[in-house]
Amino acid sequence: MKTSLRYLLCATALPVVLGLSACGGAATPAESGKPVSTADADPAAAAALPERFKSAGVIKVASDIPYPPLEMFDENQKLTGLDVDLAAALGAKLGVKLELQKQAFDSIIPSLQSGKNDIIMSGMNDTPERQKTLDFVDYLHAGFSILVKEGNPENITTALDLCGKTVAVQKATVQGDILRGYEQKCKDKGAAPVNVMELPMETDVQTAVRAGKASAEVVDSAPAAYAAKTAGDGKVFDIVRDPSNPAGYEPVYTGIGVLKKDAELSKALLLAMEAIIKDGSYEEILKKYELSDYSVKKAGMNMGKDVK
Repeated sequence: MKTSLRYLLCATALPVVLGLSACGGAATPAESGKPVSTADADPAAAAALPERFKSAGVIKVASDIPYPPLEMFDENQKLTGLDVDLAAALGAKLGVKLELQKQAFDSIIPSLQSGKNDIIMSGMNDTPERQKTLDFVDYLHAGFSILVKEGNPENITTALDLCGKTVAVQKATVQGDILRGYEQKCKDKGAAPVNVMELPMETDVQTAVRAGKASAEVVDSAPAAYAAKTAGDGKVFDIVRDPSNPAGYEPVYTGIGVLKKDAELSKALLLAMEAIIKDGSYEEILKKYELSDYSVKKAGMNMGKDVK
């Protein structure tokens, strides 16, 4: 994993085919990757995949890159991260390549609706509101953490300490809705509501906290842990965690988003997910990125519920 949050963004454009270099001239095989072969495929998952994807040999994946540790570039400018490895493992079971397409998070669902991309893998939380448009093959169960400047100068110890403060979140993420949902709880303690600052990219959000424009960031626990560990060699941010839940405040499911009309594709992805859980590769990937606390015990669809 990288030792800083200076993202090594490439001048070359995505898409990035999993298992290939993200930058440079001609693509070359990544050290950890291997060509997709139908011999590696899971029979049930491959059989369930709609014919158009078999014929194309590729599934286009919308992804808001970078979003460490789910999607990021390493020091050699190769795309890496949990979603990258997971997509490669799922592609192997399906017998096709999964190709990441860089897509801003606030336009990620429209990119499926327009036909530009086929699925979403971008740390997207599975919520009832999103389930109106998408089906989710869930692969993480994690809550949020509060990221503050090192030393926690404003002494934020609980989520309700955010009342009356400016808190940065990435635009179109569920964290903004969660914070706005604290309005009554803030009033009950005699405080103003949380002032939610929405910014386009995760890097923008972290910059706002570093610059003092926001008192804290609320973000999924995995990116929060990664930022606290790596930014400035661990000397930039601290994390405020929920002591009663190692997975974070208000745990929710994160899933692969697929349009409702593509139910056969969702079924194939679910079967592929079951296959990588069964053979142990799912747990190996989580362990590689120190995300085992956020695993799902079994594959499932649309397990997200309303956050209370």
